Amino acid sequence: MYTGRIVFSQLIDFMPLRDFRRCVRRYHGNHRVKSFTGLDQFLCMAFAQLTFRESLRDIETCLRAMQPKLYHAGIRAKISRSTLADANEIRDWRIYADFAQLLIGIARRLYAKDSFAVSLEQTAYVFDSTTIDLCLTLFPWAQFRRYKSAVKLHTLLDLRGNIPCFMHITGGRTTDSLALDELPLEPGAFYIMDRGYIDFARLYRFTNEAAYFIVRSKDKLIHRRRASGIVDKSTGLRSDRTVVLTGPLSSQKYPAMLRRISYFDTEMSQRLVFLTNNFTLEALTIAQLYKCRWQVELFFKWIKQYLRIKAFYGTSLNAVKTQIWISVSVYVLVAILRKELKISRSLGEILQILSITLFEKVAVHKVLREFEFQNCDGRSRNQLSLFDF
Repeated sequence: MYTGRIVFSQLIDFMPLRDFRRCVRRYHGNHRVKSFTGLDQFLCMAFAQLTFRESLRDIETCLRAMQPKLYHAGIRAKISRSTLADANEIRDWRIYADFAQLLIGIARRLYAKDSFAVSLEQTAYVFDSTTIDLCLTLFPWAQFRRYKSAVKLHTLLDLRGNIPCFMHITGGRTTDSLALDELPLEPGAFYIMDRGYIDFARLYRFTNEAAYFIVRSKDKLIHRRRASGIVDKSTGLRSDRTVVLTGPLSSQKYPAMLRRISYFDTEMSQRLVFLTNNFTLEALTIAQLYKCRWQVELFFKWIKQYLRIKAFYGTSLNAVKTQIWISVSVYVLVAILRKELKISRSLGEILQILSITLFEKVAVHKVLREFEFQNCDGRSRNQLSLFDF
């Protein structure tokens, strides 16, 4: 409830602070720390994310300008860019990774009943990666090409609410399929992936753990047809077959049967072939699920536009991971706020509004509600018309 507090303080109310402090203690985040605690670091970095700060000096200048209000925002320590830089370099990034997972759990419960493009009882995920380019001189530990560095964000996105459930950060050279080793599997769930994740030994783990995958097939896949299903070609489907792999290596890595579905996308004028280990869903539903894979591309575009993950405040691996995980926490926290307060605005609009109202003393639900215009006809009641016809 609003009690005359600033917007930033009301936003922090949605954070489970007891769980956050437990994460800090787990990795000894406040060991030998006199003033600048893990919570102070998180709030300063969250402020930087919400207000689109460009550098540590930018963060320091803006927060010092709001010094009388920092106590009410939960920031108890004196703000210094050197102190913040040291915290990003030294304090364990796993504190914020674990806390982000806690927020993700809360958000997924809130968005569990949301629908998406396909009517499906099971949980559906999209798994993909995006590359963030870095300067080779500043980030030599992440060399990607001869003259540049990069990191990859391997992200598992829940299609209900577009909540990132899992994120694995690697160097830019890491092959996408290797990230499947770190992916936690949920029995009965669907995992939608592009053909960059075709590794039959790793895909066979999905079958062994009773999870389903939908992946786009590569060209010239060596296989043998075992059975064919009837399809309605007016829907875009071309074939629905049960196949086995016959390649000398692929047959050993994936000895079970697969379902091969061919579909023609009229919008893209492109023929697509999918592989899945699910034999119960209709073939058209499988094709529609794969079409939802585009949601993860939109998510990557969104976070690069609205969050500070393309430019970093520190150059070490710990600083980069800390900033990424805090940005994920901010994204999920805003998603929780939106659901709890039943705000109809998009997450992008909410972030833009919060960026200029964080230190205002106004009810957060009031500042985020849709504006209602009193004069719907566009005419002013206090001024005469310039032209009279």
